[in-house]
Amino acid sequence: MSDDTARPRLVLASASPRRLDLLKQIHITPDAVDPADMDESPLRDELPRDHAARLAAEKAQVVAARHPGCAVLAADTVVAAGRRILPKAEDEATARSCLELLSGRRHKVHGGVTLIGPDGREHHRLVTTAVTFKRLDTREMTMYLRSGEWHGKAGGYAIQGLGGLLIQQVIGSYPNVVGLPLLETANLLASVHIRPEA
Repeated sequence: MSDDTARPRLVLASASPRRLDLLKQIHITPDAVDPADMDESPLRDELPRDHAARLAAEKAQVVAARHPGCAVLAADTVVAAGRRILPKAEDEATARSCLELLSGRRHKVHGGVTLIGPDGREHHRLVTTAVTFKRLDTREMTMYLRSGEWHGKAGGYAIQGLGGLLIQQVIGSYPNVVGLPLLETANLLASVHIRPEA
C-alpha cells in the first residue's frame, strides 16, 4: 500500500487561523477543522509547560471522540514569565499589563502538540522557545495597543505581525511562538502517513 493510499483523514482540533496558516505553509491541509471548545483555565499550581501539554492532549481527546478512525491534531501555546502563565488578552488593560511585564526581559513560550492517530494511539511533543523583548517606551506601547493586534493573543502580542518590532531575540522555534512548532508537528504527522502535498 502506498503512503498516499494509507493517508488518514486529518482533523485540526483548533479554531486558530494561525495554526491553519502554519499547516498550509508546509503544504498540509486538514480535511476538517473542529475546535474542542473547552475550559482552558490552569489547574492550581500547574506549571506552564505542564499546562500546555495537558491542554493539547485534552483538546485532541475531546475531538478524537467525535472523529473515530481519523488523525486528530491539537496544540496549545502558553506564554510564561517565570512560573506565571500569561492570559490571552481580551481587553486593552490585560494587554498593557502583559506588555509591561514582558518589556526588557526574557520569557518562554511553551507549545504542546498532541496527535491521536487513526488507531487511537497518542503522540505528544512539547517545544519551548525563549523570547526576549526590548525595553518598550511609552510611544511603542501606545502604538502597539492602538493596533488591536494583541486581541485574543496569549501574552498580549503576535510575533508574526507588528509585535515583531517589540522583540530583540528568539532562541528556538519561531513558528512555535506563532502557534505551532512546524518541524515537530510535521514529524508527528509523517508517522501516520500525512506528509506535505506536492
